[in-house]
Amino acid sequence: MKRFLSSVRDGRGFDITLVAFPLTFLFLMAGLPLIYNVVMSFQEVDMFSLGTFARPFVGLKNYKDLFAQPETWPILGNTVIFVVGSIAGQFLIGFGLALFFWVNFPGASWLRGLFLVSWVMPGLVVGAIWNWILSGDFGVLNFILKESGIISGNIFWRSDPHFSLYAVIIANVWLGTAFNMILLSVGLSGIPGDLYEAAELDGANAWQRFWTITLPMMRSTIGAIVALGLIFTLQQFDLFAAITSGGPNNSSNVTQYWAWDLSFRQYDFAKGATISVIMIIFVMFASVVYVRSTRHEVRG
Repeated sequence: MKRFLSSVRDGRGFDITLVAFPLTFLFLMAGLPLIYNVVMSFQEVDMFSLGTFARPFVGLKNYKDLFAQPETWPILGNTVIFVVGSIAGQFLIGFGLALFFWVNFPGASWLRGLFLVSWVMPGLVVGAIWNWILSGDFGVLNFILKESGIISGNIFWRSDPHFSLYAVIIANVWLGTAFNMILLSVGLSGIPGDLYEAAELDGANAWQRFWTITLPMMRSTIGAIVALGLIFTLQQFDLFAAITSGGPNNSSNVTQYWAWDLSFRQYDFAKGATISVIMIIFVMFASVVYVRSTRHEVRG
């Protein structure tokens, strides 16, 4: 112990100590709950056995029962639609805004900063705002669509099973577009301008320059954004709680909200843990993609 303290004072063991504290914190606050959740997905858990770790081991029974439930596959389908729709919407609009502000016209900096308001707002606040916007009787979105002649009658976005999931997607796209725009703007600023000048001298038009220079140079940034978007979208809970509560009749229910509903409303903790484990697998996949996308940047 004395030798260890001496090495810390001399600076030789300081780096190990510096890393040990956050790793210990992560293990206690994230690692142990994760292990507990995985173990619980293989056990029979009820209100009476929740307080003990020694519970009956049931193997894959929770997973089999989960996929045997009739609502499982529709909810998984909703999750895929929500993830794909949110990531695609956030990326396309964010990329368009990043290219727009890349022109660097007067006032571009403060106007770009205004778009960050949506990202820094809490999810429940965003959900409350979009509750008013998506209201079927007096919502702003219905008013705009009717005035532009797109629809003739009101759409009850939150209570219509055909539109409830898309209502949350619209809100989530609005919430995450600013984050995509900022990261893509950073990626665009790292592309040397000489490449565009040389391509323009060679007769390349704007589309050819975008396809042969911008996209290839942005490949790692795009991979990181898609991976982070998958992680953040699978974590999205607040908007569902504030806008639709997974209804009506599970039409807007997704895995993250269903896991909470099973655990804390229906008190089926084992099934909730099982859904969480399935989600962890997809998050780990997205994390691998993110690390691989940014690896060469870290090395450089």
